[in-house]
Amino acid sequence: MTTTRPARHGTAAHRLAALAESAWGGPLPVRLRAWDGSETGPATGPVVVLRSRRALRRLLWQPGELGLAQAYVTGELEVEGDLADGLRAVWAAAREQQLGTPRLSLPDRARAVGAGVRLGVVGPPPAPPASQARLRGVLHSRSRDRAAISHHYDLSNDFYRLLLDETMAYSCGYWAGEEPEFGLAEAQRAKLELICRKLGLVPGARLLDIGCGWGSLTLHAAERHKAHVTAVTLAREQAAHVREQVRVRGLGDRVEVICQDYRDIADGGFDAVSTVEMGEHVGDAEYPAFAAALHRMVRPQGRVLVQQMSRGATAPGGGAFIEAYIAPDMHMRPLGDTVGLLETAGLEIRSVESLREHYVRTIEAWHRTLEERWTEAVGLVGEETARVWRLYLVGGALAFEERRMGVDQILAVRPDPEAPGGHPTTPRHWYAGLERPVAA
Repeated sequence: MTTTRPARHGTAAHRLAALAESAWGGPLPVRLRAWDGSETGPATGPVVVLRSRRALRRLLWQPGELGLAQAYVTGELEVEGDLADGLRAVWAAAREQQLGTPRLSLPDRARAVGAGVRLGVVGPPPAPPASQARLRGVLHSRSRDRAAISHHYDLSNDFYRLLLDETMAYSCGYWAGEEPEFGLAEAQRAKLELICRKLGLVPGARLLDIGCGWGSLTLHAAERHKAHVTAVTLAREQAAHVREQVRVRGLGDRVEVICQDYRDIADGGFDAVSTVEMGEHVGDAEYPAFAAALHRMVRPQGRVLVQQMSRGATAPGGGAFIEAYIAPDMHMRPLGDTVGLLETAGLEIRSVESLREHYVRTIEAWHRTLEERWTEAVGLVGEETARVWRLYLVGGALAFEERRMGVDQILAVRPDPEAPGGHPTTPRHWYAGLERPVAA
């Protein structure tokens, strides 16, 4: 049984715990240590450390997830022990005790201000951390979408090279093998090969890769399957990396890299279209038009593969932290809703495969790399941004582990009423040999 150490009445930790428990509606699931050294809460497990009064001021002005995230990324709030265990304990308590998000009534706010005065933390709201996104303009306008993508993907190619494996794939891998030598790079190559097989790529096939990232699928399809690929991204850093790889690998006759919005793609008649974890950035109101564009760009009997994350209907965004620091303006929906939108656009759904457990392993691999190469990461992007990524990766793995998020591969075909057929081959062909590392 978990025990709770008593706190001295009147200490900062005691006062803070009383406020937090009143606002949250239940006991603290983690131990709390304040800047004056006082502690309260469970005797075992992670300890949340408020290093300064400034952290509390953030929470007074921004109660909830965003205020906590701001305090953490600036280092004003620290977690001693395993960060994942701390987040897991908070989510478990919220489920078991049916706790809600912090709710501050007018009397609650008055008590908070009174406690803040006694603790010496009342003051103007601290400026948001430098790493927080600051977007302007109409939601999902071309200029705002470009800024949102740039905020995340133009961070630093060197940082992504450090974090990712040699494929530079920044999406869920496919852990087809359990052997020790089957690591992150092998899982990513297995995923790339699986996508190419589902799309039925043959030499000379025309593939449109929307949201190509750092070109992992584009390069794999061009090198291994001899496809002709049009790679599209909004991120200039990504486009520069892919173009360099195309030059180095001698693929100039098979790959064209375009830095533009998918809405500006005028070409069509592609044999296959892929969009890997890009649909989350499209927007809710804009997704029907996106699905219609996928239908328009692929030829009759051609195939479309959408790999996309999902969430429940009550939490369509990534949460306050994700939307402020990682993926501004993102929107996720239940898997069934996405399938329905693709069908409404005229595509026939042929296969849906969940990769949720695979994403837990993928993100955990990225997190291990970040911790092992922490000093290098800080040198590339600064400590604040490195802390953003630590929180992002730990929280992301936990969201997939606890089924609060999912990710799926959806394979569709554009029907041709004049020529039935063109359907994918049997799944047995897709998976044959993937448990053995795919050659680089």
